[in-house]
Amino acid sequence: MKNSLFLLSAAAIACAAPALAEETFPATLAGHAVLPAMTMVAPPADAPRDAWISGKFTGTARNMVPMSAMGDTGKLHGNRATGIALPFIGQPLQGFSGFAMDRAEDGSVYALTDNGFGSKANSPDAMLFFHRIAPDFATGKVDVKETVFLRDPDFRVPFRIAYEGSEGRYLTGADFDLESLQLVDGSLWIGEEFGPYLLNVSLDGVVLGVYPTMADGKELKGADNPAVSATSVPGTDWKSQRSGGYEGMALQPGTSKLWAMLEKPILGDDGKPEGDFLRVMAFDTASKDWTGEMFKFALAEGATAIGDFNFIDDTHALVIERDNGEGDPSLKCDGAPAADCFPEPALHKWIVLIDTSDVDADGFVRRIGHIDLMDIADPDGVARLDTDAARDLTGKFTFPFFTIEDVMRVDDTHILVANDNNLPFSSGRKLDAAADNEVMLLSVPELLSAK
Repeated sequence: MKNSLFLLSAAAIACAAPALAEETFPATLAGHAVLPAMTMVAPPADAPRDAWISGKFTGTARNMVPMSAMGDTGKLHGNRATGIALPFIGQPLQGFSGFAMDRAEDGSVYALTDNGFGSKANSPDAMLFFHRIAPDFATGKVDVKETVFLRDPDFRVPFRIAYEGSEGRYLTGADFDLESLQLVDGSLWIGEEFGPYLLNVSLDGVVLGVYPTMADGKELKGADNPAVSATSVPGTDWKSQRSGGYEGMALQPGTSKLWAMLEKPILGDDGKPEGDFLRVMAFDTASKDWTGEMFKFALAEGATAIGDFNFIDDTHALVIERDNGEGDPSLKCDGAPAADCFPEPALHKWIVLIDTSDVDADGFVRRIGHIDLMDIADPDGVARLDTDAARDLTGKFTFPFFTIEDVMRVDDTHILVANDNNLPFSSGRKLDAAADNEVMLLSVPELLSAK
């Protein structure tokens, strides 16, 4: 694990990921809680008035009329209406894009909301925040105990932010795309995608530091890095793909070390992805510097990205591996996209167990096995929502969402898993309704004990 980011032999970089022969472990639904899609939060009192109407820039021109533009699933998923219109009054609580491994003092879970509406360009009025949440599986509700908005009063962000001239200097989705977080020694560390950067923030939301990705003395930049322009050359001026930054970031127990996992393969000097694997790099929160350690996570066939990454002990960790699909595969469109079918349904939605102490000569971490989130047993009828499907799902539960971005260990036999609902652009559970934020408790003793 001492390989540095770019000092790899040409043969190692060019080699294909190792063949994946791993066991599929069972998963049983033990709890299900739902936060309705249309859940809003008021901006802080000192936030710019602009923040009170969010999502004004998701169309081709500014739209100031609340709830006037129907959300849809986009071209990839058939442009189906989701039943929720933009712009919003207030800020959408939105989808959760990361769980911290360690809980708050009261036992609640630190959960991160991403950058807003899907891109840097359309999210300048989407505020950035994290929460403390407590899913109640007895009632099926998710209690949002606290929402903390990020702000930069001390000018730690090295570039101009969207609300630069405001007194509060709150951060927005035009500044950072937040995707992963960890609690370390009383403050939060956040992995983001634009830079890609690591952010250190206090528990009351103040930015303490912004750290670019450094490897071999060079900064690894992404397509949306502030230093990148329209004339920048992919593979030369920037190597991290758009929406390919730190989707997962795990804190290694008993250490001050964060392992930050890129969502997509980086680009080689030729501007093409270097292979079907993701780089995972180590950052020491004590020294506030990159250590040079690195390993590679091989994507299985059918996977396009990862959603989250968290340790369960000193060396074993869970990684959410996914495709770009949403919706039950039994309703796959037969021909052109239509309102009653999914053109690209969910097929590959796995949670993979890896052993970070076992890295081969080419830098690939060992994959031990996985559970399939499209094949969860529900013999006791724990599920609280029905799923549109042209097949009998009695006794079975599925998680057919485009982006599943949260996983953490609960105890020796259970994990928490949640989705990012991309409000109001994703569905999955229903053909014609925006996805809710769902949190599920899974019983997976075989997965957690596998070696």
